[in-house]
Amino acid sequence: MFQLQSSSSISRYASSASSSIALFFNLHNIPTSLHSCPFSSQNDDVETIFNIVTTTPSNSLRVSLKSTQILLSNDLIDKVLKRFRFSHQNPLQALEFFRLTGNRRGFYHSSVSLDTMLYLLGRSRKFELVWDVLVEIRKKDQSLITARTVMVVLGRIAKVCSVRYTVDSFKKFRKLVPEFGVDCYNGLLRTLCQEKSMTDARNVYHTLKHGFKPNLQTFNILLSGWKSAEEAEGFFDEMKGMGVRPDVVSYNCLIDVYCKNREIDKAYKVFDKMREEDISPDVISYTSLIGGLGLVGQPDKAHDLLKEMKEYGCYPDVAAYNAVIRNFCIAKRLGEAYKLMDEMVGKGLEPNATTYNVVFRTFFWSNDLVSSWSLYQRMRRSGCLPNTQSCMFLIRLIKRQEKVEMGLELWNDMVKNGFGSYVLVSDVLFDLLCIMGKLADAERCFLQMIEKGQKPSYVSFKRIKVLMELANKHEALKNLSEKMACIGSVSHVSQTDECPIDSSSSELLPS
Repeated sequence: MFQLQSSSSISRYASSASSSIALFFNLHNIPTSLHSCPFSSQNDDVETIFNIVTTTPSNSLRVSLKSTQILLSNDLIDKVLKRFRFSHQNPLQALEFFRLTGNRRGFYHSSVSLDTMLYLLGRSRKFELVWDVLVEIRKKDQSLITARTVMVVLGRIAKVCSVRYTVDSFKKFRKLVPEFGVDCYNGLLRTLCQEKSMTDARNVYHTLKHGFKPNLQTFNILLSGWKSAEEAEGFFDEMKGMGVRPDVVSYNCLIDVYCKNREIDKAYKVFDKMREEDISPDVISYTSLIGGLGLVGQPDKAHDLLKEMKEYGCYPDVAAYNAVIRNFCIAKRLGEAYKLMDEMVGKGLEPNATTYNVVFRTFFWSNDLVSSWSLYQRMRRSGCLPNTQSCMFLIRLIKRQEKVEMGLELWNDMVKNGFGSYVLVSDVLFDLLCIMGKLADAERCFLQMIEKGQKPSYVSFKRIKVLMELANKHEALKNLSEKMACIGSVSHVSQTDECPIDSSSSELLPS
């Protein structure tokens, strides 16, 4: 057994390939020499490992990983798990990889890997496994469980469970997090603001505030979710009454709520107030104002703000440009929107999926598939991967106009490059293929999904089943039925207090 050549802290917490201590499966006689590789080579390694994990049976996974001779560093593992996240692959395969790499002697996962793994499980509503993983990590290295971990887990729980259950889950972290303090409390409040309602967050704030000491971040979180300007103003005054001095984030929250309520004059007054207090508006301040001007039908004035920002030493980012592009799309001035996209590239800012989705939405509502497909081709050429929303705009428009070849091309791109939600897109695609009588294509896409570890919806399966029965394709139907059964049943989680938590783990984590 080889010796670590640097301190344990470096081996546990380094986050890049150049600085991390990468360990092979030393318990299984895998070579232990380290080698460095360029960035492009590491991306190839990520794809290689990802493909092995998603296509290799469990009993052969360790041997397959060993045969690659690829260095399984913290950084590489982080990227493989993120690949799972953005490709919506089977989280159980990711968990097997996470546990297999984590069981190496002397190796510690990064907190990023842990949080990504918990996110994958939570997104699939496998909460019992979430608690199992947390218990395992607590035994090996409790310091990996942070306030961010709390927020990741609670965010997934709050999506499908009640407020009371979310708070109860929060209390379980008292036995898991090394420092269960105001940062964790703030994570709970942020989750409730995002997934529930401001009323819920406010009630929980008052219920639990005596057990924690609210700070500036606490108030900024609660300020950020108000939809009513009057309520936001009241809470802002309450914060100052408690001796907490507002910062740029606090003022940005006020600007945002004013802009969403189309009270642009009040938003400008907040800008003036900030400058009086020597607090410089940042790019978020301007982006909110740009959005507000778009809501009141002033896209040109919003565009002018991009220039004004620079005069104050604040330079627009992708989000700021996206806000201006959205305004022009709402005004149906797509020429200006495209010019701004070109301007972004000229300034070294690459349009992201959100940029393209703003334009996709405009084409979708105008039923313009030709322009949508042209934009999709531009997106592919630029190297920007579409997200699920991009795919849904396209596939729904494709179905509406019954363009089977386009639908299959989009699907093949998704399968090849691993973007978008197979489940959501396949429901629309299978509907189109069945309507057009393309049963062979439907069967092929169905099998591709299962090979990727994704289970088609029962509605899609039932529709294909009926057509196969009518076509007397009994052997093919038998094959699909067996594969559906092998991949497991669909989980249904009730949005009540009775969310599934594994009892064996819960017993270890009393409230």
